[in-house]
Amino acid sequence: MGEGLVNYNPFLPEVKENPYPYYAYLRRHAPVYQVEGIGWWAITRYDDVLSVLRNSETFSSAIMMAAVMGEFNFAPEAIIGMDPPAHTRLRKLVNRAFTPRLVASLESRIREITKNLVAPMRTAGEFDLMAQLANPLPVVVIAEILGVEPARWDDFKEWTNAIVLAMGGQVAEDQRDYVRRNISALQTYIRDMIAERRKAPRNDLITALIRAEEENQVLTSEEVFNLAIFLLASGNENTTHPIGNGVLAPLAHPAELAKVQEKPALLPNMVEEILRHSGPVQTLSRLTTREVELSGTSIPAGSVLLPLYAAANRDERRFPDPDRFDITRDAEGHLGFGYGIHFCLGAPLARLEARVVFEELLFNCPPFVRTEAPVVRGEGVMIHGPKTLPLRFDV
Repeated sequence: MGEGLVNYNPFLPEVKENPYPYYAYLRRHAPVYQVEGIGWWAITRYDDVLSVLRNSETFSSAIMMAAVMGEFNFAPEAIIGMDPPAHTRLRKLVNRAFTPRLVASLESRIREITKNLVAPMRTAGEFDLMAQLANPLPVVVIAEILGVEPARWDDFKEWTNAIVLAMGGQVAEDQRDYVRRNISALQTYIRDMIAERRKAPRNDLITALIRAEEENQVLTSEEVFNLAIFLLASGNENTTHPIGNGVLAPLAHPAELAKVQEKPALLPNMVEEILRHSGPVQTLSRLTTREVELSGTSIPAGSVLLPLYAAANRDERRFPDPDRFDITRDAEGHLGFGYGIHFCLGAPLARLEARVVFEELLFNCPPFVRTEAPVVRGEGVMIHGPKTLPLRFDV
């Protein structure tokens, strides 16, 4: 690849397939790189990415509305596209509802759902981890948290599929009507839920968001709607792909897999190393509000930046021997869930779901291996992870 790597473009198929050699080249030779033909600025070194995430005044998140929602605009004022002070107010109110205590209380139910999903996989012997576990698990969990009645779970899964397609940013022409129709149905359902919960509160997140209060401020119905839709979208992506990547990485490093199987106490650290080494979120864009300099390169005001979290997580200046998957590594400081005011809302839930899944697969199931069928990667730019992951239990 050599010199050709300087032609980094996040939309190229070869970059989507394996971006890490490109990131390594850019970190060494062009840490602040303007993508040819697009004009966006790729930021690859850890300290530079951290500087971008720390400074919302200079690096605005407003552009994320278009980047994530795209043409379908399924959550018109999502928190991911807000800057302070609007973001500060909303985040405080959300934290009142979506608490660590709420997440911790879900563990037994997540374990039950996981076991129910794994049971038919064990019976069949061969299975697609993504279709049969990694995709449905977060959908069911988020549905239950929000308060979706079980009779609508099948509809909810279909609506969620449309959201995932919309977030991918490359919806095929013959899928557009499907995406619009299902997103519209989801939006109607969530709005109806909010109206019902105002009249008859329940023990669910929609009710908790409605009741959240901070400094005599509350969420409007439209804010509750946007938060519910966004939690659904981000909660799905941030759990599905750590599970997929989290199975691929240990399978590719059997010595590390053996370590955690011999010493289960290493499992939480393995989850953190997965997020550092193979975290699914590649980037969330920013917009410069003034001219700024990073690593000696001047970037004009009004520029679109791609702070590449995944590149920063493999910066040798921060993590020695960064391409090595090491479950005993101190991965503290990784940017797998972002940093600062936009640190992922659902990070505790994603960590819990990943830990429960790995406990079930590694300690309660027979050993599993890849089949001869190929792994199909997703087509998105922001997320790197498998769409299919064919495996079989090695019995």
